[in-house]
Amino acid sequence: MSDRSDITLTRRGVLIGGAASVAALAAPSLPAAQQPMRAPVLSRVKLEINGKPYELELDTRTTLLDTLREHLALTGSKKGCDHGQCGACTVIADGRRINACLSLAVMHEGSKITTIEGLGTPDKLHAMQAAFIKHDGYQCGYCTPGQICSAVAVLDEIERGVPSHVSADLLAKPTPSADELRERMSGNLCRCGAYSNIAEAMAEVAGARA
Repeated sequence: MSDRSDITLTRRGVLIGGAASVAALAAPSLPAAQQPMRAPVLSRVKLEINGKPYELELDTRTTLLDTLREHLALTGSKKGCDHGQCGACTVIADGRRINACLSLAVMHEGSKITTIEGLGTPDKLHAMQAAFIKHDGYQCGYCTPGQICSAVAVLDEIERGVPSHVSADLLAKPTPSADELRERMSGNLCRCGAYSNIAEAMAEVAGARA
């Protein structure tokens, strides 16, 4: 058996050996990393947004939210979490509320999209916009466009008789009770905590419809 007492290791030697090992492992991946990226796949998409027709040529990976904000300058719809968890990007597509950050624009060929810009104007507010102002349902305002679009769609759902998880009778037309409104709006987060004010605004609009 050989005598190993003459083997000495230094910190410098260990670091050099480790660096060399890492370099050897990383070397095979370099050529692939240097390959040029492929050009994006483009597609022509026709959309009707706030009553106006648009025809756009988009990267097929472009979300509806980025289409609205970056290509059409409709910046009312906000990019919050960008993961479909906060509801700041809520718009109405063919009568249904959706998270625009999770939906690709190419999925909505021929769809009718309504954003906050299409609900009302400063001179002629939508009833829900006016109610939010009256009940102070906006506070910082960042989530407000998504909140209002969702609130409008929620009352439409109730009018159409669409039940929710808290509806006592799935066959009966639901009523805009506090429980119904809270459940249906649970996907729209408000960092300011204006939930009670938002519910009051929705209840007022629902009462005016009755």
